[in-house]
Amino acid sequence: MPRKIFVNLPVADLDRSRAFFEALGFGFDDRFCDGTAACLALADDINVMLLGHDKFASFTPSPVADANHVTEVLLAISADSRAEVDTLISRAEAAGGAAIRDEDHGWMVGRAFRDLDGHIWEVIWMDPSALPGQGEVAA
Repeated sequence: MPRKIFVNLPVADLDRSRAFFEALGFGFDDRFCDGTAACLALADDINVMLLGHDKFASFTPSPVADANHVTEVLLAISADSRAEVDTLISRAEAAGGAAIRDEDHGWMVGRAFRDLDGHIWEVIWMDPSALPGQGEVAA
């Protein structure tokens, strides 16, 4: 069985956060949703648990980070095309997020946004066949 990953993120307003990610076109696995948590399903084996602050705090002895003031994690997700990168950033901005970075290396495009709680999401597309050094033999 392949491993699954469940990334846990604290959110101030669970309903508002769920609506934000739905506006980006993402779905939720309602089997893992209740009044304290919502399971954002990015892929079959990749999930992000959006947890209310009290629920999140119950899993750690450390203070819960405020992602508006400190960066605790960078979340990078792939896109199928350059256009999809732009679409996700546009949707994030329209839903209340903020675009924060743009990079274009030709073979790879990366853009990033902050969600409603300040978490940084990177959206990347790359063409592995155009990677620098592709086809070169290491000495």
